[in-house]
Amino acid sequence: MLPQSGHELYQMSSALPIMSKIIETLLPPKKIKNLTKNLCIPYSKAMGKIMERKILAAVDGSTFSFNALHYLSRLFTDLEDVSVHLLCVVPGGQAAVGMEWLDERDKMTMVSKQVRAKLSAAKRFMEEAVLQLGRRGIAPDQVSTSIKLSQRGVAADILTEAQKGLYDAMLIGRRGIGRIEELFMGSSISTEMVEKCFHMPIWIVDGRVHSRKFLLPVDSSFNSLKAADHLGFILENNPYVEISLLHLSCIVGGNTAADMTALHKMWGKEWCERHLSQSDAIFHGPEQILLDRGIDSQRIHRLGGAVGLRPHAHIVRHSSKNDCGTIVIGRREKRENGILGGVSDSVLSMAKHMAIWVIG
Repeated sequence: MLPQSGHELYQMSSALPIMSKIIETLLPPKKIKNLTKNLCIPYSKAMGKIMERKILAAVDGSTFSFNALHYLSRLFTDLEDVSVHLLCVVPGGQAAVGMEWLDERDKMTMVSKQVRAKLSAAKRFMEEAVLQLGRRGIAPDQVSTSIKLSQRGVAADILTEAQKGLYDAMLIGRRGIGRIEELFMGSSISTEMVEKCFHMPIWIVDGRVHSRKFLLPVDSSFNSLKAADHLGFILENNPYVEISLLHLSCIVGGNTAADMTALHKMWGKEWCERHLSQSDAIFHGPEQILLDRGIDSQRIHRLGGAVGLRPHAHIVRHSSKNDCGTIVIGRREKRENGILGGVSDSVLSMAKHMAIWVIG
């Protein structure tokens, strides 16, 4: 019987590794992708494989882009199962139809002097970025680059690449990205990414982040467990990290009750009954997801709960207090009026000099 859900794919391929080969033979890649797409289960997880984590890094040649690359190197130094694609979208003139088929010399003759200067600067930045990543433990053969002229706006073009590239996450630096004098991205690029991109996790890096400690706010919601799932997938086999789980009772009040239907669909009824029915399920569920991903139990810690009216303030405060460089937070679906709601937005606004992963 062929699998009908992403979790069934995961169960079958994990139970017997050869099943992943059989499933790949019987099901076309598009079918497998559709089974896992809406469940936020990466293809590699569903097929029971340890595959490359594929990260899209939107860069612009600024100091803040180098901060984002420094963050990547701290996270993935000397790990082979990760690939990074550096994308720079250059504004200042729309690319003509069919221009993508021209070689670099011909492209240069069709754009203004100002745009040529931007393209040249972007090329120099990419060369330096690959060198810097290499010096910090991410080999050149793990890094690919592309420089594109904007067609529909920088944010829209980045989103287009994100949607077609089957990436596991998008990385972007914040604060100063695309300063006008640096001639690349607009100042609101990171904000636009968060507001418009719901199909993949977004990592926003604010400043230069050194700590490899992660803070994962947890509650009983589907989004919280989904954030744990993404964190476990990304950090699989990573020997450097520490993860602290923080439960705030103000987060779980009212509208964060567990959606058991969604949970069963994602992880299976048996797994949910075993790990989400205990008295400490708020901690135990995310812990088990991380343990299933091979995270050492000695690197997972529980932080005491707190009560308050401003959960985002508690999250940011606990992150600073425990020297966490990254906050990983699940968010609710986009509201009909187009405005993001909930704790994740407030954390993004308040957090400084750290990375925020927004999941969902």
